[in-house]
Amino acid sequence: MGYSEIRYEVADRVATVTLDRPERMNAYTYTMRGELLAVFDEIDADDEVRAVVVTGAGRAFCAGADLQAGGDTFNKEKQGDMFAGEDVLEDGTPRDGGGTVALRIARCLKPVIGAFNGAAVGVGVTMTLPMDVRLASEKAKFGFVFARRGIVTEAASSWFLPRLVGIAQAMEWAATGRVFDAREALDGGLVSRVHAPDELLPAAYGLAREIADNTSAVSVAAIRRLMWSGLSSTTPWDAHANDSRLMAALGSSPDAAEGVTSFLEKRPASFPMRVSADLPTEVPDWPLR
Repeated sequence: MGYSEIRYEVADRVATVTLDRPERMNAYTYTMRGELLAVFDEIDADDEVRAVVVTGAGRAFCAGADLQAGGDTFNKEKQGDMFAGEDVLEDGTPRDGGGTVALRIARCLKPVIGAFNGAAVGVGVTMTLPMDVRLASEKAKFGFVFARRGIVTEAASSWFLPRLVGIAQAMEWAATGRVFDAREALDGGLVSRVHAPDELLPAAYGLAREIADNTSAVSVAAIRRLMWSGLSSTTPWDAHANDSRLMAALGSSPDAAEGVTSFLEKRPASFPMRVSADLPTEVPDWPLR
C-alpha cells in the first residue's frame, strides 16, 4: 500500500514506520491517522515482520494535532470526521482519532519500539503509550499539553499513562501541560533510555533485532497480550489463569520443542510457528474497535 504522510520499510525482519510530514513537524492529521491504522494491519499480516520501530522524519517526532484550522481544530461540528473518521460510540459520539490509533497499536501482535528523535507533544506522545519500549534522543521534548488547549487527554492516555508512570506523575504532567525534556521523561518512567541523537536509531534497531533473531514470534505475541491485558486483571489469580492456559497450549507446540532442543544443542533456534496461522486461541482477546 502507498502512503503519503508516513513511510513504511521492512529490512532484516524489522519494520520502520516514519511519520513523514517534516515541514509540519510531523503534525497529526486525519490522513496520518488512517495510514497508521492501515500500516499496523499490514504489519500484523506480514510474518516476516518481527518487531516495529516508529520514529519521525526531520527534527520532530510529532508536534501533535495539526492546528491549521485554528480555533475550530477540535470542533467536531466544524471539522466533521477530521479526527474521528466514521467511527462513533454507541451513543453516537465521534470517537477520538488518536484513541483509535493507540488502541490499534495496543492490539498489534509484534513488539513496538518508539524512537523519539525530537518533540513529541499532545497526540504525538499519547498515541505512543501502548508501544512496548520508548527510547529518546537527548534532543527530544514531551508535553501532555491538553489543559493548555482547553481540551482533555485523549488516545486512551487516562488508562495508559498512570499505569506507565503512576498517577502522581501522570497528573503533574497532564495538569500543568508543560513541555519537559528527555531527562525528565526518563526520570518519570515515560522512556526507558536516552541516547545521543546519532545513537538513537541504532539502539532501537539493536533492540528490535535482538527480538527478531532470538525469539519465537508466537511467544512474543502471546507475551505482549498477556502483559497488557494483565494491567487490568482484577487479581493475580486472573493473570495466573491466563498464563496457565497459554503454557498448556504452547508447551506441546513446535516452537517449544525447538526452543528447548536448540538450547540443549547449543545452536540458534529456528522457530517454525507463524503468528498469522499459529497463535493459540487462548491468547487474551481485545475488541477489534
